[in-house]
Amino acid sequence: MSDQGFSFTQAQLAEIATDILKHAKQGGASACETDVSEGFGQSVAVRRSEVDTIEYNRDKGVGVTVYLGQQRGYASTSDFSKKALQATVDAALSIARFTAPDPCAGLADAALMARAQDMPDLDLFHPWKIDIDTAIELARRCEDAAFAVSPKIRNSEGANTSIQQSHFVSANSHGFLGGYATTRHGLSCSVIAGDSDDSDDSDGMQREFWYDSRRDPAELMAAEEIGRIAGERAIARLGARQIRTCEVPVIFEAPLAVSLLGNFTQAVSGGSLYRKSSFLLDSLGQSVFSPVVSISERPHLKKAFGSSPFDSDGVATRDREVVIDGVLQGYFLSAYSARKLGMQTTANAGGSHNLRVKPGAQDLAGLIRQMDRGLLVTELLGHGVNYVTGDYSRGAAGFWVEKGRIKHAVEEVTIAGNLRDMFRGIVAVGNDALPRGAKMCGSLLIDNMKVAGR
Repeated sequence: MSDQGFSFTQAQLAEIATDILKHAKQGGASACETDVSEGFGQSVAVRRSEVDTIEYNRDKGVGVTVYLGQQRGYASTSDFSKKALQATVDAALSIARFTAPDPCAGLADAALMARAQDMPDLDLFHPWKIDIDTAIELARRCEDAAFAVSPKIRNSEGANTSIQQSHFVSANSHGFLGGYATTRHGLSCSVIAGDSDDSDDSDGMQREFWYDSRRDPAELMAAEEIGRIAGERAIARLGARQIRTCEVPVIFEAPLAVSLLGNFTQAVSGGSLYRKSSFLLDSLGQSVFSPVVSISERPHLKKAFGSSPFDSDGVATRDREVVIDGVLQGYFLSAYSARKLGMQTTANAGGSHNLRVKPGAQDLAGLIRQMDRGLLVTELLGHGVNYVTGDYSRGAAGFWVEKGRIKHAVEEVTIAGNLRDMFRGIVAVGNDALPRGAKMCGSLLIDNMKVAGR
């Protein structure tokens, strides 16, 4: 076992990948690409100061894609023995022989492959060397801080300490070989508030949570801070009620605003575009957002969750502007989807890399004052998004705002609109983005949505 806790070193993963490429070539493959990975972690959950669960995970896997001209086959295994690896390559070759040719199949262009000089150290690996007792104590401190907020915190759904680390190597027949190690750690807390002294009385109870997640555990919020925020959010939800159906401005709080960024990414990704299943077809060069919105992609940010020197095709990543003043500058394309569309890959095989929405001048309180009257959404329920039409309808909860101030909590409402109109109706972007994911966006103020209540 390596000194980083892995069962295999990076050099050993690279050797496995190289052997796979050799065997595929010997088997008649015109090209091959492979990913070899290993990861492990632990998670500790505490509920009402008692240890609820302790979980460990350790996984490894190999994925092999072979090409016989334009015929493609894929197979995978979790067995790293030479015999199993050869059998996996042979299985992929067998599948390819019985697959219809696809004129768009094949590796990305060799000239686009990331090279050694394109692979800076992005500082993504920060092991958290704490024992189980320390992890349990952190979770307890987090939960205790939530209960300390108010006697109205009646119950807990638990606090959690999570530690994960992994590494991988990708390689293909163009001579590309690259890989690195990553970590992801987190603390979370979920509690229940109520006005009743009976913790089993569900009437009027409100659940809320908070969490933080980072590559580097030294940058995690303090356990007590996470618990305090979870408790305060739960207390703020007490007295929630429905409102009458209306059409008003809506603010998506920062943790939820990133879901709209995800909706946009899905709509302008290659798979949706070449299948013609997107409401943003043929939107390149057009205004898809209001002019206050600009979105950048920054793949090389240190310690960020979406950072990578190359995509899943091995193509070198680069900084780019996806949206400038509301105008769409580029799609999210892999080598395959780019060929389907007659375009060039944007190095987004496997997804986007650190999307950042340019922040505005105001924090959430400022957006609330600017909205004056409307709904602040802090929770979304369901998955009511139609990417073909852009229609959007989801259950929601949050707070009713009057005269620029929160008046009372709101529950059991539905917000509805069309994503095309919602994107163009963004009035302001907050400066309160949270650095706990691969997408960062401050709270968003949208000029008008339908809120269905009583």
